[in-house]
Amino acid sequence: MRASNVSSDGGTESSALVDDNGSEEDYSYEDICQANPRYLQPGGEQLAINELISDGSVVCAEALWDHVTMDDQELGFKAGDVIQVLEASNKDWWWGRSEDKEAWFPASFVRLRVNQEELSENSSSTQGEEQEEDAGKNRHRHLESKHQMRTNVIQEIMNTERVYIKHLKDICEGYIRQCRKHTGMFTVAQLATIFGNIEDIYKFQRKFLKDLEKQYNKEEPHLSEIGSCFLQHQEGFAIYSEYCNNHPGACAELSRLMKQGRYRHFFEACRLLQQMIDIAIDGFLLTPVQKICKYPLQLAELLKYTTQEHSDYNNIKAAYEAMKNVACLINERKRRLESIDKIARWQVSIVGWEGLDILERSSELIHSGELTQVSRHGKSQQRTFFLFDHQLVSCKKDLLRRDVLYYRGRTDMDEVRLVDLEDGRDKDWNLSVKNAFKLVSKTTDEVHLFCAKKQEDKARWLQACGDERRRVREDREMGMEISENQKKLAMLNAQKAGHGKSKGYSACPVALPHQSLHPLHQRHVTVPTSVPQQQVFALAEPKRKPSLFWHTFNKLTPFKK
Repeated sequence: MRASNVSSDGGTESSALVDDNGSEEDYSYEDICQANPRYLQPGGEQLAINELISDGSVVCAEALWDHVTMDDQELGFKAGDVIQVLEASNKDWWWGRSEDKEAWFPASFVRLRVNQEELSENSSSTQGEEQEEDAGKNRHRHLESKHQMRTNVIQEIMNTERVYIKHLKDICEGYIRQCRKHTGMFTVAQLATIFGNIEDIYKFQRKFLKDLEKQYNKEEPHLSEIGSCFLQHQEGFAIYSEYCNNHPGACAELSRLMKQGRYRHFFEACRLLQQMIDIAIDGFLLTPVQKICKYPLQLAELLKYTTQEHSDYNNIKAAYEAMKNVACLINERKRRLESIDKIARWQVSIVGWEGLDILERSSELIHSGELTQVSRHGKSQQRTFFLFDHQLVSCKKDLLRRDVLYYRGRTDMDEVRLVDLEDGRDKDWNLSVKNAFKLVSKTTDEVHLFCAKKQEDKARWLQACGDERRRVREDREMGMEISENQKKLAMLNAQKAGHGKSKGYSACPVALPHQSLHPLHQRHVTVPTSVPQQQVFALAEPKRKPSLFWHTFNKLTPFKK
């Protein structure tokens, strides 16, 4: 076994390719190819990995995103899990091991570790006990190893950043510039849909790389202090949110255009003219989505090899938390966008909807279920309720077709307070109640009384109401907003999809599991594992026959993951 240094993208270490000013104009495509050949040449990554495996090295990768699968032949994992790569001859699917299971997994969902094997601290200490005269040498050797490990991670961050700038430049100059010249093929709106704000990202990343280069110590890379760069630019990384939110629409528009031969030929001509690597345009447009997810993993590995005595330790630690929060916020916004499509389809399925669209105020379903609503006079009505952020919607089931819902009203959650009731006689209404709670208006004498069938059902509703208030506060603090255009588009698409179909809400899984809501900074940094994620990363994951599992599951359990 031997230690191996591999870049996260499968390439080897390279020397600096830019000057002290960090200008990407100072190196050529050929320079990068020479420095990182395995990364830039198609299939090179697989060759590099298989060479290491055949030499007896243990090659490990970290999961960038969750991979949820119902197929026994596939390896399921969560973001951050470590997978041992056993075979990588196929560019799309690798064979690996995780938790004693071996199976296939999508290569695009992982990032190779920079430091594949470490010198064991335990091994060093054992040798020191057996041969005390060599203790000093072992400690010195271990320190050198730590320095080398940190050097490897620093160089990976620098090298991948330079390559990333090259990709962004190719997109802006190779594709966007040519597209703008051909006004007969592309409208301004189409270009905005396909490329989003990638030019702003390119401008931001050039400045970020310039500052990174200033902090990079060429002679002794392990002494580099790059943590401050991430902290200085952490607010700027928020521009990735708009790009990631726009990406599903970009995929859809590209897919539509690529059905026509002239667009396929045009984009391929752009790639060849710019001397870009052999990746299709959709692959290039995925790189910003992948990049923002990689930063927390890179910084986590850098922190691992940065001692507390290192001058950059505190900044790296803070940078890791900052970038984790950035990725979390972006993923939360992406999840909300996926959620509004489902909510729009749900509203279209409701018979007799009245008033504003649900998306005018809400973007997420918190909880749903049946409750008995009781009036002051003791009249009770069985209703199905849907608790969204800001509002509670009441529906009635059709007596014959139980999958059909009729709209019966809604309650503004911002204008009411929750009151838990003890079992027994309610002194205000003089009614005997069980498993009950009230929503009391803050400004009028309006009161809504609800009874659940079981105590645990009531507990879930009380928790859900608390979660709803917490999410509203978090959204306000984060500046979480869905644009009016995105809301209108979601409703328009839902209306088109629902036109001519019978009413029913069986095909829209939305509700979250019953669980305590963690604060934003503690939430798992990962793209959500709902079905629309596959649309977002359709270009990253190899195409395969879709499973009928979720289709059947959704019909049996509406609004439940």
